Amino acid sequence: MSEIKLGATLFCYGTDYARYEYDFEECVKQAALAGAAGYEIVGTQMIPSYPNVSDEFLGLVNRLKQTYGIGPVGYGANNDRGMRPDRDLTDDEMLADAIIDLKAANRLGCKVMRAQYMLSPTAFERLAPYAELFDVKVGIEIHNPETPSSPAMKKYLEVIERTGSKYLGFVPDFGCLAVAPNRPKWIRALEAGVKEEHLQMAADLRTSGVPLEEAEKRLKEAGAHPAIAGALQGMYGFVQFRPKSELPGMLEDLKAILPYSFEMHGKFHYLTEDCVEPSIPYEEILGMLKEIAYDGYIICEYEDALMCGGREFTRRMLTMEKRILGIS
Repeated sequence: MSEIKLGATLFCYGTDYARYEYDFEECVKQAALAGAAGYEIVGTQMIPSYPNVSDEFLGLVNRLKQTYGIGPVGYGANNDRGMRPDRDLTDDEMLADAIIDLKAANRLGCKVMRAQYMLSPTAFERLAPYAELFDVKVGIEIHNPETPSSPAMKKYLEVIERTGSKYLGFVPDFGCLAVAPNRPKWIRALEAGVKEEHLQMAADLRTSGVPLEEAEKRLKEAGAHPAIAGALQGMYGFVQFRPKSELPGMLEDLKAILPYSFEMHGKFHYLTEDCVEPSIPYEEILGMLKEIAYDGYIICEYEDALMCGGREFTRRMLTMEKRILGIS
């Protein structure tokens, strides 16, 4: 029997929070109203005393847990190698920052910490005893354009398998399983005057494996509006997609690392009124996780490219997940 639990990262409400329309309590409240059973907190975004967790903030978190029935289950760490203007941080410095984040995650009661691949495989390996000490599992986020089988992620898998540590693993982001262009970027391009036919041409070029520079040249020759550049860059960058014919193989790659996946990030960019994500195949992804009885949280994450706030789309996302998974 599957033990999938559904949560939300408070990053879903990042636009509302940045505009001072929501404070921390309102973000937690909205996650609870949307149907989340727990939430992820990104330390640098919403902890006033970051990198430490003050007694005052911890008290607020605990009070809100009593009020709304949900608390933090995941911690989004800060792995910023470019913090200094004069040089990149060393592995020792990155490790030290990650240890501080582990301490914060532990204080908040989180059992999983999401780390980014700016933390090198070497530093990741050295983090294992500290993760065990603080009893917090550290998962490297597999974020588009990386995939579960990409060379960079295989280096982390080698560390996980070699060390045998139960505290080192992954947090796959479902954005890396996209099979269609990013809908918000498509919408923005149309609003800017780009023709639908040129956007479809761009998508076809990307699907065919045409290099970016060649795609730019062909679109210019076809008379595409210059505003297509943003959508095209996305297709070749952090919102890449692959043909749906490749989905079975992508799901097998995901399945192979599930024993090391502490939680999942249910990325979404847009949901129709009938709760469908146009670019990420959730029916197939969640169907597979349900079939194999995945045990862990799926933390939904809204990327608010439309800058419209996260309340409605986060509600739709959790509604969709519950429908597919058969969760009441």
